[in-house]
Amino acid sequence: MIDCSLCVKAWFEFIGTAVLILLGDGVVASNILKGSKGYNGGWVVITMAWGFAVMCGVFIAGPYSGAHLNPAVSIGLAAAGVFPWAFVPAYIAAQLLGGFAGAVLVYLFYKDHYDITDDSATKLATFCTMPAIMNKPRNLFCEGVGTFLLVFVILAFTIGENTPEIGMGSLGAFPVTFLIMAIGMSLGGTTGYAINPARDLPPRFAHFLLPIRGKGPSGWEYSWVPVVGPVLGSLMAAAAFVLVF
Repeated sequence: MIDCSLCVKAWFEFIGTAVLILLGDGVVASNILKGSKGYNGGWVVITMAWGFAVMCGVFIAGPYSGAHLNPAVSIGLAAAGVFPWAFVPAYIAAQLLGGFAGAVLVYLFYKDHYDITDDSATKLATFCTMPAIMNKPRNLFCEGVGTFLLVFVILAFTIGENTPEIGMGSLGAFPVTFLIMAIGMSLGGTTGYAINPARDLPPRFAHFLLPIRGKGPSGWEYSWVPVVGPVLGSLMAAAAFVLVF
């Protein structure tokens, strides 16, 4: 029998994640694609807008699903015992689909600018992350640390009185905005702070599938880092939470 309440939660995870990627990848596209009025806005603009993107996703999904919007968050909360493992597959599926949908919308929105942008690496950067310096062990460490901080802070907020659904929504939309901005500004310079498999893998797959003029490779040799790193970081955060609290 289908759990209708879980369907509702998954639906809002899909919508929230799609909005997150639309606005998050959208600000990258606005900053680096040729001819955009937001061209060369800079790292501060990108990190602030990613924070606001998460805020919008939390406002949408928070009351219904807890606004995980991130497979690593769902896994970390389940590992810490504050979220049912039975819900994790549905949440992750919804998040991955939402990430793909959001990336496709960014492409459709900025199609003319993709067409006049020559550099294939620039086009890829609007979909997914690649490291500033390719050093996969350190890149993995950086993604793990950033996600550890994200999940540990979310878990810390579960100690007091919070919303019934535990996730980024339990922090409230504004605190999580500042948390994402802080991670981006402080720890994002090495890998682009994916800290979320749904932020990186589905948009990378969209890049692979979409008929983008002059696109290059999708960076599959690196694609496992922003998936494995966040998952490991979330599990370490869960373990630390249990030990500390």
